[in-house]
Amino acid sequence: MMHDWGWGSGGMFLGPLFMLVWLAILVAVIVLVVRWLAGGPMGAPNRTPREILDERFAKGEIDHEEYEKRRKTLGV
Repeated sequence: MMHDWGWGSGGMFLGPLFMLVWLAILVAVIVLVVRWLAGGPMGAPNRTPREILDERFAKGEIDHEEYEKRRKTLGV
């Protein structure tokens, strides 16, 4: 005689479900560790407004006139 230890037929469903939950947790931890090591959003250095402005100008997102206008507004 086999005993089901009170799980009934739900044990067959919950086993794989718990395995998937643990797998999802493991993947999330690995992603967070990789982002942290790569200097992602959590470890990103703080940039000054001037550095952001310089970068936008260098990428061609803004022209020289807009750059000078915003630089004067920042007071740098």
